[in-house]
Amino acid sequence: MAVINKKEKIKTLLTRAVSNVLVSEHLEKRLILSEKLRIKFGIDPTAPDIHLGHTVPLIKLKQFQELGHQAVLIIGDFTARIGDPSGRDEARKALSVAEVKRNMKNYLIQAGKIIDIEKTEIHYNSEWFSKMKAVNFYELAGKVTVQQILKREDFRKRIENDRDITANEMMYPIFQGYDSVMIRADVEIGGEDQLVNLLMGRRIQRAYGMPEQDVLATWLIEGTDGERKMSKSFGNYIAISEKPDNMFGKIMSIPDSLIIRYFKALTQIADDKINKIESDMEAKKLNPKDSKTRLAYEIVRIYHGEERAKEAESEFDRIFKKREIPGQVSEMVLDKSTYNIIDLLVKLSLVPSKSQARRLVLEHAVKIGGKTINDPKASINITLDLVVQVGKRHFKRVKVK
Repeated sequence: MAVINKKEKIKTLLTRAVSNVLVSEHLEKRLILSEKLRIKFGIDPTAPDIHLGHTVPLIKLKQFQELGHQAVLIIGDFTARIGDPSGRDEARKALSVAEVKRNMKNYLIQAGKIIDIEKTEIHYNSEWFSKMKAVNFYELAGKVTVQQILKREDFRKRIENDRDITANEMMYPIFQGYDSVMIRADVEIGGEDQLVNLLMGRRIQRAYGMPEQDVLATWLIEGTDGERKMSKSFGNYIAISEKPDNMFGKIMSIPDSLIIRYFKALTQIADDKINKIESDMEAKKLNPKDSKTRLAYEIVRIYHGEERAKEAESEFDRIFKKREIPGQVSEMVLDKSTYNIIDLLVKLSLVPSKSQARRLVLEHAVKIGGKTINDPKASINITLDLVVQVGKRHFKRVKVK
């Protein structure tokens, strides 16, 4: 029974939410033989939040841990200053050391919601790169040709569109590959858009006379817009540190087409149960909204616990099904009793700008005391215990001094 269970775990590890495994036969054999492997996953703190898109490879790292392998987490505090060019049509804004430190402040706490941090080997790649001299960088750069780097699709597109490629961006995949040398990786995990970088690890290891790592590339998860990959840059991400209510609401806003994909990539619900959900939806036996509610509950439960997940579901029902005001609404005391609607929304920080406020008013997305406001010139009189609502999830209770 234990053998069957192990085989099933290996199958799940190598196939679920996985787009590519190199070399699959080699890796599968090593897993079956129970070799203790060093499994590398690197993440650059280019922003303070780990979002659900990042969790797909982290879940794989956890699955390797559960099979008894050594997880090695690399926080790219050096490489974050450059930023991974994978899939980008222009260079990232360079980050300062202070920005990187601020971003990575809570990374281990967030990652610890998925992997067992106590059993994880942690490295910051500034450990080796900050000690390297010019001659060391010169030697490292000599391991790879410019032609090999410029074969990348993202770089080719930039050249075709006459967009700049900086020299340090060209060095990024080499740096990532050198990380694999420094921690002697047997396997590296990463998103499918990083496949070129992952393969570079094999090339750099070979250049240093080391066995080449196997590579496991995971799915890229689309964000709440259902189109582009989840990214803070696109504003379509769901951070794992978000409040339960916000997380639940954002998951409920994803297109129905992503429900099964999210179940497979972001939860640990058994494949047969997910297949049943999928077939029932296709047969019109199950409403996609009910499936999405289960999905939202499961993901919130993973990061906030069962009790908070139940509360988030109840709060969602309260607001969206019963059309009630949330049980807890933040309050702001104003210094005058009359405001133009645009000025009021900006004053309450419910919108980032007056132009956005105007757009939302014209789209009938603003309510004052439960009444829709559609005139950008409307004057609002602040009465006792007035609730301002923008969209479906943003509320603010106001009163005058």
